[in-house]
Amino acid sequence: MGNIQAVTDADFSTAVLGADKPVLVDFWAEWCGPCRQVAPILEEIAAEHADKITVVKMNVDENPQTPASYRVTSIPTLNVYSGGELVHTVIGAKPKSLLLKELDEYVS
Repeated sequence: MGNIQAVTDADFSTAVLGADKPVLVDFWAEWCGPCRQVAPILEEIAAEHADKITVVKMNVDENPQTPASYRVTSIPTLNVYSGGELVHTVIGAKPKSLLLKELDEYVS
């Protein structure tokens, strides 16, 4: 996780909701195959667009409170938060080109 920090239920509001730029939160779990598929893509996006968006990961098994409060029921779920609000959701693993298209207004 080079460019990607892990967040927890305890620091979510500070790290994500209080951030000064959009934050993409990857809700994932160790046992989730599609989560492992999307992880290197998120690393690339984090590295290439660090000036525009922050990418963080939250393990749903270790941090059940936050995913439950945002009704995350399938993983990977990628939520974008801006100004303390949930502004965009992507569910499931997608190729980089599709992910960048979904995230266009936050990374361009």
